[in-house]
Amino acid sequence: MKKSSRNAPEVRLGLRENLAQFSLLVLVNAFVGAMVGMERSILPAIAEEEFELAARTAILSFIIVFGVTKALTNYMAGRWSDRFGRKAVLIAGWLVAAPVPFLLMWAPSWSWILGANVLLGVSQGLTWSTTVIMKIDLAGPKNRGLAMGLNEFAGYFAVAISALATGFIAAEYGLRPQPFYPGIVFVVLGTLLSIFAVRETKHHVTLESSQTTTTDADTLSASEVIKRTSLSDPDLSSVSQAGLVNNLNDGMAWGLFPLVFAAASMSLGEIGTLAAIYPAVWGLGQLFTGAWSDKVGRKGLIVAGMWTQAAGIVVIALGSTFWVFAAGAVLLGLGTSMVYPTLLAAIGDVAHPSWRASSVGVYRLWRDMGYAVGALLAGIVADAFGLSVATLTIAALTFASGVVVAVRMRETLKHDAQSSSGAEPTSPNRRR
Repeated sequence: MKKSSRNAPEVRLGLRENLAQFSLLVLVNAFVGAMVGMERSILPAIAEEEFELAARTAILSFIIVFGVTKALTNYMAGRWSDRFGRKAVLIAGWLVAAPVPFLLMWAPSWSWILGANVLLGVSQGLTWSTTVIMKIDLAGPKNRGLAMGLNEFAGYFAVAISALATGFIAAEYGLRPQPFYPGIVFVVLGTLLSIFAVRETKHHVTLESSQTTTTDADTLSASEVIKRTSLSDPDLSSVSQAGLVNNLNDGMAWGLFPLVFAAASMSLGEIGTLAAIYPAVWGLGQLFTGAWSDKVGRKGLIVAGMWTQAAGIVVIALGSTFWVFAAGAVLLGLGTSMVYPTLLAAIGDVAHPSWRASSVGVYRLWRDMGYAVGALLAGIVADAFGLSVATLTIAALTFASGVVVAVRMRETLKHDAQSSSGAEPTSPNRRR
């Protein structure tokens, strides 16, 4: 590698070479996850008790709004990151989040809660997308799975801690406003770190692209990136549908599980604990599964993870006691930890560095649209047939998604073995 000029920072690829910035981005993403964790254990209870919403579809409307806005913003975040730089998009995301805790604390009607979730969805789309993209930039091709595991661990372990904390605060002080006070701290710290400590990573993309064999892949239009990631590339599109179904069952878990637990006479403290177990196992598991996928490959972990998620959902659907619910939550968390960082690593394997951020944005659009689809579907089925049938329906869809990956997706890790850059692998002359 050529020596950096005096006026430019030295640019190197790898986790060890960029440890300080990578660790900082892990911390920032923890604050991002904590923002959404505030809602996971208590917002359905607020809908029922304070705003007297009875229909499951109405209660889950906040997840539908959140999922749609986050999904659309994910795509724009990828495009804007390529155009304007990662750091600017990250800071913008935190600024959008600033009003959210105050709206959740003092909203006089459910429509205000929905408005808060529009802002939260936009903020999550901008902040989480850019921390993912920046970590992929810094890590380079060797340790993408580990990088994504650390990123998603930070975000979802923070979701768990935040959900647990808000559940216990609500049990002690009531549903509002105290459980949302920590959100003010999360916004302030996340914004300050993003402005004053995080550095731009686009120059890492330039370095990786210079080490990549140039092909027509680096001149793709936005529409071609959408087409490949969504439909035509068997690997990218398999990843996209698995991501959508993964968050479909997470949207169901977020909105329906607190109601399932309440129907089984769980207390607010027990509901908060159960709501925290799933993302805690999910978050901690990713410390290992991301790096594991760097060694054993992506496809097998994704298939096994989707089927483990389905098993966990079935256990919860058929359960009636705290410990059975806890066992199901552990299974669901384990399955999700196998899938989540591995899907992102697979995108990094396949997409050319020059359009990788945009491909990540398209994938995250489909993935987080799963929140809306899952909440809407679960709400409609729950209203028509009950909570148990709704959860079993989501379990069946999750199992079917694993079958799609098993049949259609190819192993993506070997692409980097053939080309250390992650260049476009899908044309036949790139496969031996």
